[in-house]
Amino acid sequence: MENRISGTTRLLGLIGTPIDHSKSPVMYNYSFQKAGLDYAYLAFDTPIEKVADAISAIKTFNLRGSNVTMPCKSEVLKYMDDLSPAARMIGAVNTIVNDDGKLTGHITDGLGFVANLRDARVDVAGKKMTIIGAGGAATAIQVQCALDGAKEITIFNIKDAFYEKAKQTAASIQQEVPNCIVHIYDLNDTEKLNAEIATSDILVNATLVGMHPNEHETPINNTSVFRKELIVTDIVYNPKKTKLLLDAEAAGCKIVGGLGMLLWQGAEAYKLFTGEDMPVSEVKDLYFN
Repeated sequence: MENRISGTTRLLGLIGTPIDHSKSPVMYNYSFQKAGLDYAYLAFDTPIEKVADAISAIKTFNLRGSNVTMPCKSEVLKYMDDLSPAARMIGAVNTIVNDDGKLTGHITDGLGFVANLRDARVDVAGKKMTIIGAGGAATAIQVQCALDGAKEITIFNIKDAFYEKAKQTAASIQQEVPNCIVHIYDLNDTEKLNAEIATSDILVNATLVGMHPNEHETPINNTSVFRKELIVTDIVYNPKKTKLLLDAEAAGCKIVGGLGMLLWQGAEAYKLFTGEDMPVSEVKDLYFN
């Protein structure tokens, strides 16, 4: 591989923690090289308490922008000069674009999730969905699925600070997309969870449960809820097939892993950074199979 780093190369980054498993650097750097763009992309392990420093660094070193992963997606919000409508509605940012010191926060998680399902020939329009989680990625998915025509969304979360966030999300969806019915329940209400899954078309794990190194964990312990008509999807992509997906697959469900969501949300961010389309099919073949 030729050395294409020069004195004019603009840096892009990823902030969040943990990030050592991230596929973003290979995905973006391959795409930049393929397109002959003078950018380089690095991952920076950044805990929440270092977010202010990271934002200062973006400005100081004039990075073109940065992706933001958990747990920093909501924290970066307060340092943005402007927000996209979706980022404002969701209250989280996963893509920061730096235009001469003006930072605009975007969120591409929901778009990536829907595009990943579409790639697997699943359309959310007219569907009932049960979504576990109420963090940044979960909220992005809930909002985007409502915008894309889901008829009903049931959110399950434990009764923590994110439960309150889920109430705000529901109110926001009801205002913007009144045709979409939204319910919120306590994740510890197993009976309700099982009943909702039984009448859902799509089940989504939008939490980090089951992510390496906790591969043995799953948000659904009662595997009898899996039936072959149910589509089960997970935002976790390390491992590629979580315990949730393995259990669902064993029961005959169609499953959709989280890797594709990363690919497609990355493609949306790439366009924001460069104004060009990412070579999605090549990136997918090289790094996402």
